[in-house]
Parts: sequence; structure tokens; C-alpha cells
Amino acid sequence: MNKYEVTVILSAKLEEEARAEVLEKIKGYITRYNGTVGETEEWGKKRLAYEIQRQTEGFYYLINFEGDSTTPNGLESELRIYEPVLRYLVVKKAA
Repeated sequence: MNKYEVTVILSAKLEEEARAEVLEKIKGYITRYNGTVGETEEWGKKRLAYEIQRQTEGFYYLINFEGDSTTPNGLESELRIYEPVLRYLVVKKAA
């Protein structure tokens, strides 16, 4: 099992309950692709470096997880089409 982290930027238009639902869905994607979710950090609402979909702010989250080599690809395929996610980045952690 490799260790990974995914940073996601969610739309600033989402209410707190909706953001919690989106995070649970993202964690569900990780487990669907044979991963185990670790610690989740909320970085809060921050200004974006540039406008994305006519938005200038977004909510940042960092999710640590473990999985096999196919887990990041599966997760990225789901996040790519998931509308509340403005941007994402999956990174493999150094051993």
C-alpha cells in the first residue's frame, strides 16, 4: 500500500452541510478504489490565484489516504467530472 494525499478545492457557493456531503462522497471514491482514508485537514476558505468558473474563492481540504497503484487513477477519474470540485491534486508521498 502506497501513501497518497489529495488536495481539493471546493466551490465557495456550497453551504457547510453540502461541503460535508461532498467530502464524504470523495472519501467514498477512495474506498471504492481499494483505498483507506486517513486524516482530513480543513484549510478553510481562501482566495484563488486566478478565477475558476467565475469564482474567486474556494474551500481547501487535504485528505491523506493509502491505496494500491490504481487508487489515484480511479479517484482522479471521479473528481474530474464531479461538479463541486474546482481543482484537485493527488500526490504520492515519499516513503
